[in-house]
Amino acid sequence: MNIMVRLMVFQIRGLFLLACLSFFGFLVCEEDYQGLYLGKFNTYAHQVTGEVYAVDEYTLLIKNFVYDGLGQDTFFWAGSTVRPSNVGLIVPNEEGKTNKLQRYVNEDITIQLPDKKKITSIKWLAVWDIREHVSYADIYIPEGFEPPSPQRISEFSRDGHGVQSDAVYIIDSKTIKIPNLYYDGNSSDTYFWVGVGPQPNPNGDKIPDEKGYPVETSRFIKPKDTMVALKNRFSADKDHIVYYSGETVLLELPGEMTVFKLDWISIWNLESKESYGSLLIPDGLNIPPSLLRIIEHKSPLPNCEQLHKDLQMSWDIFGPQVTFELSGQIDDDEYMALGISGSENSSQMLGGDTAISYIDGTLGITKDYNITAKHSCINVVGLKKGVCPDTEVGGVDNYQIHTHVREDGITTITYRRNLINTGDEGDKVYSKGRDLFLIWAIGKYNKYKDPGFHHIFPRGNVKINLGRPEAKNCFHFTRPVNKMKPTTWGPLRVKERNLDTFVVRLGPSGGQKGYMGYTGMASPGIVFYINGLMAPELYLKRNKKYIFKIETGNDPHKAEVYHPLYITNDVNGGYLKYSGDEKKQIKIYAGVEFDRRGRSHPKAVGRLCLWQYDTSSLRKADNFPSFPKFRKSLKLECEDGDLAILEWTPNITTPDVVYYQSYTDRNMGWKIHVVDEITNAGTWLLFPGFIVQLDCIMLLYYYFCSS
Repeated sequence: MNIMVRLMVFQIRGLFLLACLSFFGFLVCEEDYQGLYLGKFNTYAHQVTGEVYAVDEYTLLIKNFVYDGLGQDTFFWAGSTVRPSNVGLIVPNEEGKTNKLQRYVNEDITIQLPDKKKITSIKWLAVWDIREHVSYADIYIPEGFEPPSPQRISEFSRDGHGVQSDAVYIIDSKTIKIPNLYYDGNSSDTYFWVGVGPQPNPNGDKIPDEKGYPVETSRFIKPKDTMVALKNRFSADKDHIVYYSGETVLLELPGEMTVFKLDWISIWNLESKESYGSLLIPDGLNIPPSLLRIIEHKSPLPNCEQLHKDLQMSWDIFGPQVTFELSGQIDDDEYMALGISGSENSSQMLGGDTAISYIDGTLGITKDYNITAKHSCINVVGLKKGVCPDTEVGGVDNYQIHTHVREDGITTITYRRNLINTGDEGDKVYSKGRDLFLIWAIGKYNKYKDPGFHHIFPRGNVKINLGRPEAKNCFHFTRPVNKMKPTTWGPLRVKERNLDTFVVRLGPSGGQKGYMGYTGMASPGIVFYINGLMAPELYLKRNKKYIFKIETGNDPHKAEVYHPLYITNDVNGGYLKYSGDEKKQIKIYAGVEFDRRGRSHPKAVGRLCLWQYDTSSLRKADNFPSFPKFRKSLKLECEDGDLAILEWTPNITTPDVVYYQSYTDRNMGWKIHVVDEITNAGTWLLFPGFIVQLDCIMLLYYYFCSS
């Protein structure tokens, strides 16, 4: 299409709010696009009515479906005869079941043909009574009908910074797939950019990247000392670069935006107003509608910024106070955090002053936290350090919660604080006259409401002037109609009859597919690795001695990597964190000894061995389909020193399930199944690997369940 024609299209879109397209005689309107409209049911009995749309090659949407439910044996029925007859097949209902149809009153339902049959293989759909051999309503599939399907368009132009790709696919009205994308990352302030007009221009809009960030996609510069990598895991490093090196990128258009409202997509530099690569989106695409549901959310506060597709912050300054509203599409056991960076030059967690907000049952909570170290709040040598509430490190909680609500899957919490420091050394000043670097996060909290390591956090610097002219730069939330939980890597299991020695080390907890996914518990960011597996379930035999070789840190001044192992009946662990009365309720089987005064001490403390992220997997844990592939991306590093030995023999009094956990922190280990006999039952995958132990190399066989 030439430039003049595209200019005309752009002008037309400016004049009309509703644009329509025509496919093979079918009218399709962009506004509230449902798919390709087939028509209304022809009604014969039982009040059956409804409008039918083709969603894709296999799926039909019936809008405002009505049926009185009084038929004998009534089903959705499809066939390829000239007209509806007994020769056909049952189409499962909206729940995928072949039960006879019940009563429907103006319902919107989606049904899919069975066995991957395509709509083009049938000639009609009916509401059919198989006992009476009669149609209560039907609709015909026209000759030459082509259902909506993903459309292949052109590849990105190659205009600079190594941008290139294979041919791009428009998957549906809100989803764009870019295969084999390259971009060298040697330019800051670069984004995915969309808009209208004959070519990319500054009047476009930023859209979130493949992980939901409406900012640059980034990675860490690899530190010279890889032991530093773990210690930096809570930071947003200022040395981020943006790059793609052959990844397949799936972009979701935010809010109410659809491809029908766009003319182009670009990789765009906001500062230089330059496109490094772009492509035009053709008109008249016969594509499926998006199955994303739009959840509208509007804040009464005058300013709004979208931090992530699932998190937005709004604010207002009145007098000496600032009021914040955090709105997030989060689970019931997740928190939202927002605060001032510990650095004046970048978004940095260390030294930060942050508020952590969540809803506990019917109670809204916002707490003032001070980040003095890059780990959870731990008291090892008489001083609490880490991500600690201000009230536990000599400060004052200066946030006052105002409102809280959880509605339609969106948690919204409004709170306020004084702009200036009120005498608390941990509090920073919310200046309204200059740019502030902010920090934010979404994570899971544990049973004790301690914030676990965040799984969504900034991918670059977040710089905002709170005193700017009023502006709302947020969009509505979106959610899949049938939201699926991510597939996890576990459960991982060590279940071997002849194995009696376990090597215990530390390593990253992965993303949502890792420890958090298969245990359901929050994690401090690192967990125990046993025989190379991430927090596996162990199967031990009663009255057999087992040896645990402990390499989980021996310096209590480095709390983030000091985690002696012990065995207990407490699912959460972190014995050091409990009060005296709480400790009386906990049973310890191994790993802790007590002096004459009843004070506890870890029994086995060994050198530190740590599985490290490399630069490519640091923020991409959830991209790995299985734990073996994730583990392959890690590198093992050990400090000098000796390992520690912990011996334990479970006996007849040992419960069937106990737990190995960290003495200093919670939720780092998992289950031990104590059995009378070990049988290698079930389906198992063999994962061989080498573990370096002092002056020898031992070949171990790691077993984990494939289910």
